Amino acid sequence: MAEESWGRVADDGTVFVRTKDGERAVGQWPDANPEEALAFYTRRYDALEFEVDLLEKRVQAGTVSPDDARAAVKKVTSSIDEAQAVGDLDGLRARLDSLTPLVAQQRERKKAERAAKVEEAREAKTKIATEAETIAAGTDWRHGVTRLRELLDEWKALPRLDKSSDDELWHRFSSARTTYTRHRKQHFAELSSKRDEAAVVKERLAAEAEGLAASTDWGPTSGRFRDLMRQWKAAGPAPREVDDKLWARFRSAQDAFFGARDAIQAEENEEQVANLAAKEALLVEIEAILPVNDAKAARDQLRDLLDRWDAIGKVPRDSMRAIDSRLRTVEQAVKAAEDEVWNRSNPEARARAEATVKQLQALIADLEKQAAKAEAQGNTRKATEAREAIEARQAWLTQAQNALADFS
Repeated sequence: MAEESWGRVADDGTVFVRTKDGERAVGQWPDANPEEALAFYTRRYDALEFEVDLLEKRVQAGTVSPDDARAAVKKVTSSIDEAQAVGDLDGLRARLDSLTPLVAQQRERKKAERAAKVEEAREAKTKIATEAETIAAGTDWRHGVTRLRELLDEWKALPRLDKSSDDELWHRFSSARTTYTRHRKQHFAELSSKRDEAAVVKERLAAEAEGLAASTDWGPTSGRFRDLMRQWKAAGPAPREVDDKLWARFRSAQDAFFGARDAIQAEENEEQVANLAAKEALLVEIEAILPVNDAKAARDQLRDLLDRWDAIGKVPRDSMRAIDSRLRTVEQAVKAAEDEVWNRSNPEARARAEATVKQLQALIADLEKQAAKAEAQGNTRKATEAREAIEARQAWLTQAQNALADFS
């Protein structure tokens, strides 16, 4: 009998492997020498050892899932228990057994990772549902629909939750999308209706504008065009193609009217510029009236000049205030001179002035008597009061006499 460390070959060619549980026959090779038989079954062990080495590396590197690792360990362990090989089978089994805690750790880690991903997915889906509900409550019809499509793609990319939670969040998300879609369709239906109404209004406005295009009533028609433009803007948009055609009609009528008006005004402006030069030259003559020495002559002269002024015609609006101001200065000076002449010749005013002088003279004479009497009686206080009153009224008398002299 030939023996080796992990096995032996019996005389009848039976090959045994040694394990902690004793010897176990793994095969028979009656025609070969013992060394060849052991070598054959040792090579089988080497293949098992290679498989264990490979499994260890995959498990330790984490390139195999815990479930697959556990199944592989079980499968390789079973093949070792029944292996027809000679070698340290107990060592291989121990190495496989040592992988079990590692696989368990990896299982727990994977479980925790899955739980974390599920929680992340729950938070993400909750956020998606909340954002969708916010969009559904708003009126962003242009960007909202695009964002809801993006949210749907984000939802599909997330892992499923437990059925109850997933269904609840999906119901919120789906309901928000449905609500938004319904409101959006309703909005555009109303918008379409309003555009049709706007088209009717703008058709009427364009027709009225075309009717006004040939008007020469510049002021009122200009105001009416401004009213039509306000109504046009207030009507809102019509369908694009219709709106463009109606606007072309409206604008064409507007341009025709204002073009004609501007041409006439340009001619008038040329005439008004010439009028301005004429009035400025005439102002030199008008201002030569000042200073006014003879009110009647100044009024007669100004009247003739004003007839010539009115005959010249209009001047540019931005120059009107300046020349009118110069003209009013002369008119006011002439009127002031006339007023002064009138005041000096007014019989009622003269009579009032004469009455005032006489009244003051009589009052002073009476005060003179009172003063003389008081002095004769030796009443100094009354005499002084009378003299002071006389002095004050004498000043009033002087003023009244000067006023009366103006009427001479």
